[in-house]
Amino acid sequence: MAGEIGGVVAPKAREWKIAWGPAVWITVMHLGAVAAPFFFSWSGLIAFLVLYVLTGLGITLGYHRLLTHRSFHTAKWAEYFWAVCGVLANESGPLQWAANHRRHHTHSDELDDPHSPRHGFWWSHFGWLYREDPISLRPDQGFYNVKDLVRDPVLVFMQRYHWAFPLLLAATLFGVGFAVDGLTFGLSLVLWGVFVRTVWVYHVTWLVNSATHVWGYKNFKTTDDSKNLWWVAALSFGEGWHNNHHAHQRSARHGLRWWEFDPTYYLIRLMAWVGLARDIHVAPAPKAKPGSRKSVWRILWPKKGRRMVRR
Repeated sequence: MAGEIGGVVAPKAREWKIAWGPAVWITVMHLGAVAAPFFFSWSGLIAFLVLYVLTGLGITLGYHRLLTHRSFHTAKWAEYFWAVCGVLANESGPLQWAANHRRHHTHSDELDDPHSPRHGFWWSHFGWLYREDPISLRPDQGFYNVKDLVRDPVLVFMQRYHWAFPLLLAATLFGVGFAVDGLTFGLSLVLWGVFVRTVWVYHVTWLVNSATHVWGYKNFKTTDDSKNLWWVAALSFGEGWHNNHHAHQRSARHGLRWWEFDPTYYLIRLMAWVGLARDIHVAPAPKAKPGSRKSVWRILWPKKGRRMVRR
């Protein structure tokens, strides 16, 4: 059947309209990133690195493991802090992000999955963001699966005005830079701290949607195409152990083998040590011996065409 891939009707085969808001926003971010090398400064690079860590963890720890899956609980002020870091990542508000992600798990690699690579790799990477979502546009359906979050007025406020947070950050960076060393320095902080950093975090997040459903190995049998991919995990603070996550969605720990490095989980453990995290859900390790160094190497660098399934 035309427009059908792997038994799933591709979204491009359905009737859809361009989501002009996200489309313009994402395009502008990329254009700003292209201009950034002409305004390079070491301070701009530092702003990029600091905000990459903060907003990246805002997505992985705040939006994903805390708000979407409730993998652990924390004090309200800490929850709001990580939610703000997530808002500053420019990936929409907490309600929309959590709603899309819960839909992804409910319909993973099926027709109603918002971003399955079965619809096309680039569709899952960013194409789906350019399409108006008919479910999220319906007032009776948009946040149907995040009613627990809708009850929080602070999160509702963040959702409603999520666009204002990055603009305020950009204005602050420009103001500081302009006050310190003039126009060029102000532009450097904004371009590197907002535009380049936003684009970088975008693609790191999008790789979890696309690459980890295409390449990698499995620790668990699941009904979808989720896989563990070490280099995505390295970029995304542990989110690349995606097969582990799909098998145990509520687990705060995604890296379940000794070599599966998971900085987000380590931060959650640190929060617990200082009394800021409790009720931490942790999945059991796969029922298999860790294996030799040689087997680890084969998992991290699988041979072409070889399907690595660890049981």
